[in-house]
Amino acid sequence: MKIKEIAEILQATPVTPNVDFEREVHTACGSDMMSDVLAYVKNQSVLITGLNNPQVVRTADMMDMVCIVFVRGKKPDEQILTLAQERHIAVFTSELTMFTACGKLYEQGLRGGESHG
Repeated sequence: MKIKEIAEILQATPVTPNVDFEREVHTACGSDMMSDVLAYVKNQSVLITGLNNPQVVRTADMMDMVCIVFVRGKKPDEQILTLAQERHIAVFTSELTMFTACGKLYEQGLRGGESHG
C-alpha cells in the first residue's frame, strides 16, 4: 500500500512538506506507548499514534518507519515536524480514533508485523 492510499483511507492531512506519496508501506502499528513499539513491533512502516511528542519520531526512526499518523486530531509541533523531516518520515494528522484508523487500514489489507517475544 502506498502512503497516498493510507492518507485517503484515514482522511489524513499531510503536515510535512515534500511527502513521497508513492512510497510503499507494508505493515502498520498502532500504539501510544513507544516502549511497546520498541519491544514488540518489528519491520513496521507506518506508526499510528495519539502520543504527541518528539519521542514518537525518534522511535519511528529507530524502527525504520516511513510514516507517522497522529490520530484523534493531534497536531504535532514544529520540533516534531523538524525531526521528522530530518529523518525523511512523512507525518499526517487524522481526526479518526486509533481504533478506527487501525481497523480501516486492516480492512484494506494492511497488516501488522508483530514480534511475539
